[in-house]
Amino acid sequence: MMRIYVVGGAVRDELLGLPVKDHDHVVVGATPDDMLARGFRPVGKDFPVFLHPKTQEEYALARTERKTAPGYKGFVFHTSPDVTLEEDLVRRDLTINAIARADDGTLTDPFGGRRDIEQRVFRHVSDAFAEDPVRILRVARFAARYGDFRVAPETNALMRQMTQQGEVDALVPERVWQELSRGLMEAQPSRMFDVLRDCGALARILPELDALWGVPQPEKWHPEIDTGIHVLQVLDCAAALERELPVRFASMMHDLGKGVTPSDKWPSHHGHEELGVKLVEQVCKRLRVPTECRDLAVMTAREHGNVGRALQLRANTIVKLLERCDAFRKPARFVQLLQATECDSRGRIGASGSYADAPFPQMAHLETAMAAARGVNAGEIAQAFVDQPQRIPERVHMARVSAVKQALKLADEDESPE
Repeated sequence: MMRIYVVGGAVRDELLGLPVKDHDHVVVGATPDDMLARGFRPVGKDFPVFLHPKTQEEYALARTERKTAPGYKGFVFHTSPDVTLEEDLVRRDLTINAIARADDGTLTDPFGGRRDIEQRVFRHVSDAFAEDPVRILRVARFAARYGDFRVAPETNALMRQMTQQGEVDALVPERVWQELSRGLMEAQPSRMFDVLRDCGALARILPELDALWGVPQPEKWHPEIDTGIHVLQVLDCAAALERELPVRFASMMHDLGKGVTPSDKWPSHHGHEELGVKLVEQVCKRLRVPTECRDLAVMTAREHGNVGRALQLRANTIVKLLERCDAFRKPARFVQLLQATECDSRGRIGASGSYADAPFPQMAHLETAMAAARGVNAGEIAQAFVDQPQRIPERVHMARVSAVKQALKLADEDESPE
């Protein structure tokens, strides 16, 4: 007899009192032909998954799985009407995701998921957790979403063992980026990286970021001192301000250069911006980060120091900054650079002080400058110098400098090193 259950995230979030977005279903006691006969549409490539003819929600036949190779693709799946609900649930990652609800509301919870929800614990269902390294990333992402949950000690120990055995190294870049990008968009993304650090996976996935912990900064400007702590505070600031994914990724990447400062130069980090550019490009190439995120992260690593000094820069220097950042063609991306740098400024919280609520006048200052410079009619200038085209870029630049100087009421001698 066919029996249908709601499983996974829908049951979990319902028990947590959170809004439920999607419903996943598991079907026990049915064959693919049974589903087709009821009008379900097959969509699963690796195992039988069907879409409901009216709701378009997913219905998967109950299945078991067996590990056959390293990584997350090395599985053989088995489905049949004989597979029980408990056999299907045991293959799931965490106890909180291994609860099923029948049509009459009855819960099947063979692994203590409700208890772990009450105690706010992420606990693996069985040792089969170790067969899929993506689960480490998922636990870390869940930590970013559910801020009051902790990882059970035995689950952290298992994730550490998986990392030591090289399972994380078998992950393909696209899947790593998929999970990281989703975690970055959660309410408290710093917790994702705390979990990855605790089990050693961050050093395998993002060694450039992992290198920042234990690297000191000048306490006068960074009361949090530790660069790793700073980066996570910057990232959480971006989340609190509900910034878009490129801004959050740039916030996470902006200080990578400090991780390669020679220790005899600590806590100073002169030149970390340019060093950071190379490391950001390296990360983005390895993880195949989308162009939009990569370009902003590279720009933020290179320019966040200049944006931070914006109030001391003269008009010519500001226009050069706008030109380097292609702000005249892509003004929205330049605003994202300012947003990431604002988070850098606010993400400095420690025992000796906090900049979390400090003003950031650099944003309005540079937005005013950009508006003034973009107001210059480059076409008119080009027409005036049609017989001397080699002079057009210089004249456009000069006109933009004049417009910025007037808009910001800057004196000719105002200057600061770039």
